[in-house]
Amino acid sequence: MSAKLRVTTLGCKVNQYETELVRQGLQRVGFEDCADDDQADVCIVNTCTVTNQGDAKSRQVIRRMARDNPDARIVVMGCYATRAPEEVAKLPGVAEVVTDKRELPDLMSRFGVVDVPTGLDGFSGRHRAYVKVQDGCLLRCSYCIIPHVRPKLTSRPVEHIVDEVRRLTDAGHREVVLTGIHLGHYGVDWNRNKPREQWTRLSDLVRRLCELPGDFRIRLSSIEATEVTRSLIAAMTEYPDRLVPHIHLCLQSGSDSVLRRMRRRWGTRMFLDRCRMLDNALNKPAITTDIIVGFPGETDAEFEQTLKTCRSAGFSKIHAFPFSARRGTPAADMPNQLPGDLKNERVHQLGQLESELRRDYFDSLVGEDVQVLVESRQKFATLGVKSTPGTSISGQSTSGQLLRGTSCRYAPVEWVTHNPKLGKGSLVTAEVIDSNDDRLVVQA
Repeated sequence: MSAKLRVTTLGCKVNQYETELVRQGLQRVGFEDCADDDQADVCIVNTCTVTNQGDAKSRQVIRRMARDNPDARIVVMGCYATRAPEEVAKLPGVAEVVTDKRELPDLMSRFGVVDVPTGLDGFSGRHRAYVKVQDGCLLRCSYCIIPHVRPKLTSRPVEHIVDEVRRLTDAGHREVVLTGIHLGHYGVDWNRNKPREQWTRLSDLVRRLCELPGDFRIRLSSIEATEVTRSLIAAMTEYPDRLVPHIHLCLQSGSDSVLRRMRRRWGTRMFLDRCRMLDNALNKPAITTDIIVGFPGETDAEFEQTLKTCRSAGFSKIHAFPFSARRGTPAADMPNQLPGDLKNERVHQLGQLESELRRDYFDSLVGEDVQVLVESRQKFATLGVKSTPGTSISGQSTSGQLLRGTSCRYAPVEWVTHNPKLGKGSLVTAEVIDSNDDRLVVQA
C-alpha cells in the first residue's frame, strides 16, 4: 500500500511553488495524495511569517494536522519555521523542522527521493502555474521580517526556467506566473563585478519565455516600481498576446514621510512616474498594489496623502492590510504605535476608495477585447436564477453555460456561452460588453 501524503501551504506564491516541488518529489517514490477522509502518513506544512496572523494560522494548521492525523510524521517548512524553529518543534506531532528552503533536496532525499526534481511538471489542481525564478531579498524595509528569513539572493538558471515553462504549458497550463521573493532582482546575484552590457535582467528572461511556442500567457507577480524598466515595458509592448497588461507594483504607503520611516527606496513621485510610463506604453494596463495601513506614527494627513496617491495611480485593485509589528524589525520598536480600531477604520476607508477605483477601471474596459482564462463552467440552472426565454442577465441570454474566469488585466470575468468547446482551462479572446462592481461581462 502506498504511503499517504497531505500538504498545506500558507502565504505567498513562492511557498505554493515550493510545496508543489516537494509533493512531486515524494510522488516519485510512491507517495499518494490523501483523500479528504484518509489518514496521512506524512504531512507537509509550509508556513508564513509575514504577519502575526501568519504565525497564528501556521500554528493552527499544524495542531489540526496532528489532531486529524495522529500517527503522521509532520514536517514543517517555510518562513515561520525559519524564524522560530524551536517554537515550531514544540508543537504537537512535529517530527522535523526545515529551517532553510535550500535544504529541500536534502529533505526529499531523506524520504528516498534519488531523482530530486529541479522544476515542476505540472501544478496540481490549477489552470495557472506558478514558477519560482529567484529567492532572497537584500532590502531592509523597516517593517519586513522576510530578509531575515530569506536573506540570500539566488536566481535560477534561465534554461531551467525555460524547460520548466515548456513542460507546464505542454501539460495544459495556459497561464504561467513568474514569482520570487524579490522578482525584480532576478539575475542580480550573477551581475556583480560584470560590465553592465553583460548583466542578466528579468526582461531578458521574460523575452526568452515569450518566444516559446504554444497557447499560453505570462504574468508577473509583485515587483518594485524601480524595477519596472524601459526594457521590461518594451517587452510588454512587443509581446502583447503573451505578456499580460497587468503589473503589481508594491507601494506600501502613498506618503513620502511614511515611506522614509519604512526605509523604502523611493518616493511617490518616482512611483507615479512608473505608473505613467505603463499607461503611456500599454493599452489600459491594470496596475495593482499593496498598502500597509497604520504604520507607526501615521497621521491623518499622511493617510490622506496615501488616498491621494492611490487616486493618482488609478489602481484597479488594492491589497490593504493593517500594520503588524514583527519582533526583530525596526518598526516594531518605533514610537507612536497606532491602536487597532484606528488601523481597521483606515483599512475600511481604503477599501471604499478601492471599490471606486475598480469600478472606474472596469467601466473603462467596456468595448475592449480581453484575453480570458476560463476557470469554471456550470449550467445556469444550478445557480438558482429564475429565467424565461428572452430574459437576460447582464445583457446576455440566460440559457447555455455560465463561464467564469480571469482576464489578462486581472479582472474577474463572466459570460454565457453555447460553445461546448469552451471549458475550464481555455484561453479565449472576448469583448467586454458590461461591468459591475466586481467583474467584467464579456461575449465571445
